[in-house]
Amino acid sequence: MKPLTCLPSLFALLFIVVSHHLSPSWAASDSVYDNFLQCLTRRTQPSDNISDIVYSQSNSSFTNVLTSYLRNRRFNSSSTRKPLLIVTPKQESHVQATVLCSKDLGLHLKIRSGGHDYEGLSYISDDAFIILDIFNLRSIDVDAKEETAWVQAGATLGELYYRIWEKSKVHGFPAGVCTTLGVGGHLSGGGYGTMVRKYGLSVDHILDARIVDVRGRILDRKAMGEDLFWAIIGGGGASFGVILAYEIKLVPVPETVTVFRIQKTLDQNATDLVYKWQSVAPSTDPGLFMRLLLQPAASKTEKGQQTIGASVVALFLGNSDQLLAITDKEFPELGLKKENCTEISWIESVLWWIGFDNGTIPAPETLLSRDYPASFFKRKSDYIQTPITKDNLEWLWKKMIEVGKVGLVFNPLGGRMSEIPASATPFPHRAGNLVKVQYSVNWNEEDPEVGKKSLEQIRRLYSYMTPFVSKNPRRAFLNYRDIDIGTTTNGNNSYKEGRVYGVKYFNDNFERLVKVKTAVDPNNFFRNEQSIPTLPK
Repeated sequence: MKPLTCLPSLFALLFIVVSHHLSPSWAASDSVYDNFLQCLTRRTQPSDNISDIVYSQSNSSFTNVLTSYLRNRRFNSSSTRKPLLIVTPKQESHVQATVLCSKDLGLHLKIRSGGHDYEGLSYISDDAFIILDIFNLRSIDVDAKEETAWVQAGATLGELYYRIWEKSKVHGFPAGVCTTLGVGGHLSGGGYGTMVRKYGLSVDHILDARIVDVRGRILDRKAMGEDLFWAIIGGGGASFGVILAYEIKLVPVPETVTVFRIQKTLDQNATDLVYKWQSVAPSTDPGLFMRLLLQPAASKTEKGQQTIGASVVALFLGNSDQLLAITDKEFPELGLKKENCTEISWIESVLWWIGFDNGTIPAPETLLSRDYPASFFKRKSDYIQTPITKDNLEWLWKKMIEVGKVGLVFNPLGGRMSEIPASATPFPHRAGNLVKVQYSVNWNEEDPEVGKKSLEQIRRLYSYMTPFVSKNPRRAFLNYRDIDIGTTTNGNNSYKEGRVYGVKYFNDNFERLVKVKTAVDPNNFFRNEQSIPTLPK
């Protein structure tokens, strides 16, 4: 059973038309391209070759540029509305000009970095729109002596991890498992990975940032002020401007770390393992991260019967002897033995987590690849605050088998996460939360009925989990974007609509985000179907 987190999401969403519209004559002609190109030319240096970074629908490279960073095939059907233009800036001034020209021409701007947005909100819309795709802005400057790095928003996590490794074998950064994630979206939404219990989220290690605001200005932390800086380290950068780069603080990692994978089924006492995992995983040594994967599977002992497979996949920031001293004492139900453990370097553990766990870990240069197999998928999220009893776990297994192929990923919190105040960043799900849950379903067919059935299955399991997860509000993780919990039309009721999903993502931090949004972007230029709204006028 492979880790499920790297795979994108799904849903055939009917987005409601957003407030700014193009006339049909504009949307139907190349005049959008011509007018936009003229505006960019006026606002940039003559030597910039602006035509090389703007793609209209008639450009032979348009489809390739659009789909290169489109990770969820649900949003690439013949009926999916395509952008009028794609702008691929090669320098910061191109971003400034794109923002100003979009405003001048009344164009709805969508911002994309890595393309892993689970609901495609960075590259689809129901109204006429353009995409600002920043994949060319990918420079990374690592200062190992100062333990810092400046990383542009279009870089991937794999590129960041590799550049850190080039400069230091004893430093890393606490961010996601999936190495093709774009830094801009991942860090601005929180950033969660295997070192979360030791060091917290990615946003807990951001020192500075560069952003293009609605007026086309490039602002650093000092110029933007602490309110806006706070908002873009966990509140989603695309609601406030275009993130150009973040300055991050590196964290120390030991020369040797340990990884392991243990798999059990119900007839191998998986229920006892899962029950005990709920109390141990969030409270054990902060250097130990044990992800739990739960998935319906064919029984190996009863032909034709379904069971539940439970896999514990783990990283320990230390050697195997230190790890076994912990698990033997705290988690004997796991049955971990020396031969189950693999001691490797931290950079090798990054590769191990993305699927190279069969003894053939490739060279670190593999992390520079941006190739990613797009699939059809849907994701949802929850937070568990009280352990699920054994009786309820057994009931849940029956429901999972009944539903079908939907999997659950349980990610333990605790450790450093319980020490940071909920208001320190917009990400609020810290103390009091034991487990972050991801619901996961994938399919490989374009048949609408297959997709419809898969969506029904994941929503049924989400409903069955209601008694066991957080309430009032039922919490959700912004980086696991889910439009089922609410959307906004960005019209007159945007605050009321935005509050529905906003309090689930941000709890008590939502109102502060709204105030920041209203101050820096009062006319709601930077918007999507789940953006931070402005206060009602």
